[in-house]
Amino acid sequence: MATFASDTNLKEYEPDIHKYGIQDFSDLHSKTYDDLIRLLNIKWWPTSVHQKASVRSFGLSSTKLTNSRLNSAQFVRAACYHVLANYIFPRLSTFDPDGDSFNSRMIYYKDKFEEEFDLILRDGVHYDSDSSGTYEESEKQAFYVGRLIR
Repeated sequence: MATFASDTNLKEYEPDIHKYGIQDFSDLHSKTYDDLIRLLNIKWWPTSVHQKASVRSFGLSSTKLTNSRLNSAQFVRAACYHVLANYIFPRLSTFDPDGDSFNSRMIYYKDKFEEEFDLILRDGVHYDSDSSGTYEESEKQAFYVGRLIR
């Protein structure tokens, strides 16, 4: 199973995460990986130069990005925020109307994930379009390239 982050990465953000009774989050990391790939396919890939080049080259009307061409290191922080906000803290929360610490953390990490994912898109997703193993400057395309922003 492919993942962007691991339990070791989670401990950088939540050092005591294992003291709540869940010792292994590997299944949740793979769900987060799938969620991030889906978000990239929706938000970044349709506007990317790489997708447009593959349509021109192969006459394809619609393609999906190739997951293995992404720079996985670029998504570690976002993956940690996502798994904490969407999978781990919801399992631990009581969803008490008066609130609980897990619910507060869930909201905090959800906001952090949105911020981090937006920064990745604005900075440029590193996508190895020629499969060379290196990410050239032309392969680090920002989401807003060539778009009028008002």
